[in-house]
Amino acid sequence: MKDGSRQRLLQHKKKTVSFSTMPSNRKLSSTAACISFMLEGCEMKKVRSNSRMYSRFFVLDPDLRFMHWEPSKKDSEKAKIEIKSIKEVRVGKKTPVLRSNGLSDQFPDECAFSIIYGDNYESLDLVAISPDVVNAWVMGLRYLASYGKHTLEGFPEAGHPNPRTSWISSVFDIADLEKEGRIPVSRAVQLIRALNPGMKASTIELKFKELQKAASERVGDETNCEVFVEAYCELCTRPEVFFLLVQFSSNKEYMTVKDLMSFLEAEQGMEGVTEQMCLEIVSKYEPSKEGREKGYLAIDGFTRYLLSADCDIFDPQHRKVCQDMSQPLSHYYISSAHGACLAEDSCFWGGSTSDIGGYVAALKAGCRSLELVVCDGSSGEPVVGAGSRLAFSRVVSAVAEHAFEASEFPLILCLSMRCCVAQQRLVAEYLRKTFGDKLYLSPPNPNEAYLPSPERLKGYVLIKARKLLPSCQSSEGDVSDEEETLELGLAHSEEHREQPRCRRALCRELSDLVSLCQAVSFQGFEASRRGQCYWEVCSFSEVEAGRYANEEPEDFVAYNKRFPVPDFPQLHAHRCQQHEPSGLLEVRLPDGGHELSDTRPHDGPECGLVPPEWRLWLRAPASHYA
Repeated sequence: MKDGSRQRLLQHKKKTVSFSTMPSNRKLSSTAACISFMLEGCEMKKVRSNSRMYSRFFVLDPDLRFMHWEPSKKDSEKAKIEIKSIKEVRVGKKTPVLRSNGLSDQFPDECAFSIIYGDNYESLDLVAISPDVVNAWVMGLRYLASYGKHTLEGFPEAGHPNPRTSWISSVFDIADLEKEGRIPVSRAVQLIRALNPGMKASTIELKFKELQKAASERVGDETNCEVFVEAYCELCTRPEVFFLLVQFSSNKEYMTVKDLMSFLEAEQGMEGVTEQMCLEIVSKYEPSKEGREKGYLAIDGFTRYLLSADCDIFDPQHRKVCQDMSQPLSHYYISSAHGACLAEDSCFWGGSTSDIGGYVAALKAGCRSLELVVCDGSSGEPVVGAGSRLAFSRVVSAVAEHAFEASEFPLILCLSMRCCVAQQRLVAEYLRKTFGDKLYLSPPNPNEAYLPSPERLKGYVLIKARKLLPSCQSSEGDVSDEEETLELGLAHSEEHREQPRCRRALCRELSDLVSLCQAVSFQGFEASRRGQCYWEVCSFSEVEAGRYANEEPEDFVAYNKRFPVPDFPQLHAHRCQQHEPSGLLEVRLPDGGHELSDTRPHDGPECGLVPPEWRLWLRAPASHYA
């Protein structure tokens, strides 16, 4: 029993494959390098139709006519494939054998490839240790299969110039001002950095030292053309781009117009691709004159194209505002910034609570609603924020300077007044003097049902604050101050509801600046449907907004479509934390949620108008809400 078990274990171990991997410092950046790798050979798994896999050593014959493998139970003459009999080389699990049940899950798709050969279209199914090995064999076999059908001319033997090396050599010749066949290494470094911006000079210098030493040259201040070409090819060839080119190249080290069309349609998902479009890409990005004249895109041109704006995920039509901005203002998400968070944001960016950096940063980020908590200043001048030394006049001047820098659409200033009537009059004076005609002061039209559109409100500053009742004819009056309780997160509590509402004095001058964003108290969805005017704005605490969204989603969405709804964050936490990007949206400290929003692929100019799943303005039908 023991001997039998041991024998079976040994048999099992005999079929276990231990792959030798491609050296990490070896870069396959040309067809010649791939064929050189094939001539050395490597281990791969040969997959049989019975779903078994066997380790074999595959190698290309020196005469480039046969690919054979060993060991094999077959006659050595049968354990090989003639290169000219190859019909196709497929990358991935593209044959029934590789897709068979119980086998497909044992290896990734990118590590498998199949060779279709012979008149009967037989398949040799192989699994390699890494995608790099697969790409090397695929590139080499595809080239050799094509080479077998044509002539020997064009095979990139070592030392034989090809279009790429010819182009790089021509660049070297231009830099060789003295025509001595050598240029300073410092100039060579600058040249490579000019061709590939972003590459570190120290990396390039180190590569020149390595190549000079390998070529038994004296490591010095100058380099020749041969070393320059080799350094460029090793440094500037990205393997992932090279092997992507290989997958779509029909036979050589470049893409023809038809190859490029296939890439754009299959990989990029583009529609309506024409040959003329591909020729324009070649003309724009292929650096070699020969490539442009013959209409092919080699590795350098292909890399330039992939890194260009033409290949961005960004839709070029969205470089300008492309959304429908003719809907009522309440149909759009509005990016807002809370006053306390902006003060903390100023500290984060290296300033202090007396710094306006947070406000400027929010406006530059496309924020369209700023909240300013205005308090009594010790010197008789109003300040922004309790205990702050940040003068209201300074903040307003900074806001006016940057208000429409990122966006021409309306800016809402939400004023939470904590100052006396005398300083309120100064606030009104500063607002009129600073913004002038940009202040929207036209009274709302009672015959309309919705707010004007962002398009109609371009370039205007809207003041959101409490307003004196029409029945009040004096120069000042009392208004409720619900925003203060919202900031403290108390408006949703039972204890607060039982307490009388706080009242504050409001001057006529400040009240007259309020038009389309009159702050009022929320009386419930039913009361709002019956009597709330479209220019009246109710604020919600973060907790309240979340509760309504969960408990009364349809009413809350319908309310949001008719009225803009500011929400106040909870400030009892250690810091103002960014809302989840899919929830209530606000410009706050650059934490994880904020950074996630900022680093997303942009779908339009940073002007306050982007799709609703992210932030700022955009109409959102109720059916889109969960």
